[in-house]
Parts: sequence; C-alpha cells; structure tokens
Amino acid sequence: MTSWHEFFTMGGYATYVWPAYGITAVVLIANAILPGRQQRSLLKELRRCDLRADKPS
Repeated sequence: MTSWHEFFTMGGYATYVWPAYGITAVVLIANAILPGRQQRSLLKELRRCDLRADKPS
C-alpha cells in the first residue's frame, strides 16, 4: 500500500468491495441487536399474560 487513495479505490474494485463490507457490517450488527430486542419483547408479553392469568374472573 503506497497511499490511502490506492487503499480506498482497491485497485478499481472499490465499487464491489466497500458495499460488501457495509452489508456485512449491517448484518453483524443486526445479529447482535435483534435477539435481545426479541427477548425483551417476549418477556414483556409473557409478563402481561401472567398478570392477566392472576386476575380472578
């Protein structure tokens, strides 16, 4: 690597390489965040159902 410009242009393949890195980053971040959000949502729903089950009819 002789210059930053050369690094960022990737020898003419930057059009393909940088979007691939971006998509990979988005997928990895989603894989890290979404399961926690789904778990919180599920626990909230289970608590809500449990509270309804405790109330006498």
